[in-house]
Amino acid sequence: MIDWLMEDGRSAAGISALMDAFCDRLIQGGVPLYRAAWQVRMLHPQIRGISFNWRRGRDQVEEIEREHGTELRPEYLNSPIGAIIEGGADAMRYRIEQLEPPYPYAILEDIKAQGGTDYVAMPMRFSTGRLNVATWASNKPGGFSADQLTLIYDVMPALSTVLETMALRRLAVNVLDTYVGREAGSRILSGDIRRGTGETLRAVLWYCDLRGFTSLADRLPLADLIGLLNGYFEIMAGVVQARGGEILKFIGDAMLAIFPLPDGVEPDAKVHDALDAALEAVGQMETRNRELQAWGLPTLKAGIAMHVGDVMYGNIGAPDRLDFTVIGPAVNLVSRIEGLCAELGRPILTSEAFAAVCPPRLTSLGHHPVKGLREQIQVFGPTAMALSEAANLETAGSGAPG
Repeated sequence: MIDWLMEDGRSAAGISALMDAFCDRLIQGGVPLYRAAWQVRMLHPQIRGISFNWRRGRDQVEEIEREHGTELRPEYLNSPIGAIIEGGADAMRYRIEQLEPPYPYAILEDIKAQGGTDYVAMPMRFSTGRLNVATWASNKPGGFSADQLTLIYDVMPALSTVLETMALRRLAVNVLDTYVGREAGSRILSGDIRRGTGETLRAVLWYCDLRGFTSLADRLPLADLIGLLNGYFEIMAGVVQARGGEILKFIGDAMLAIFPLPDGVEPDAKVHDALDAALEAVGQMETRNRELQAWGLPTLKAGIAMHVGDVMYGNIGAPDRLDFTVIGPAVNLVSRIEGLCAELGRPILTSEAFAAVCPPRLTSLGHHPVKGLREQIQVFGPTAMALSEAANLETAGSGAPG
């Protein structure tokens, strides 16, 4: 079993695949296993851990993400998992067929109802000291034999080592996805990490910024300010990601995103996706402002600018502190266009290149000077009909800010 884990097991496609293969190996070795669960703690801004649940006869392992706060719930604290992770309990075994109600843990009653006869929970300790738990259940009369439990117990250190490696890779993916974006994270993990490396790509660019944020920062308590800012970014990032956009960075109260265009693909679909996202964001911001007013909090105004152009996408920065982002004249232009939103009293503005793709939905607002360019540029805004779409969009994400 240990040789298999260290040679073939560690090459499994992921934790679920490892668990499926590992449990099958136990059954081939004569262990009367009918269900197993691994509780693996993760380092993630939203997820405390993941439960991997295996059942004999099922096609695949079930994965259940456990959010932060789970560790405070009675059903977790009053469980073998909680007793081991939070209470430091050692391995525990319950011969269910010999127990009479009331059972010490609710899970034992569930397993009894399924015909289970034996239940074992074992700690899995990673090299960092982080505790995880593996549970094993049998439905054979008499349950597990001493030799079978010894086999599982002796293999646990090797299993924990392989599992930790897989969890760390999953952690790396989660952290990179969260902090640099899915596409950039994928590039970094594939080895694209040298400073100065990158590529030129064509994309729809999105830049949004809050208006009057400086004055809000001066007069609001920090907790209220962070709550407002998170609520605003939740709307903007949500509509962009829902339509295939990539969040590149948050710059104070601004957000830069792109909708990449594959080689040889016309921008039509992505331009319409970006415009739909902007219109939905306006609708959601109006709904959020009504909620903020009801709570006695300041309302928010934002400007969204969009453009189509070529950008350099890659690693930029100091030797020991890099940023995976986009640069180029197109990025500068979209940020300058956003600066006109307040001046023109418009929540959404686009460049001429963007508007050329969907003229029925946009109308010219004339030529205007922008910082850094000698020539004035023509900007466009959604038509009255397009803006009415935003007012009728279904509200999403309601609830107290923060």
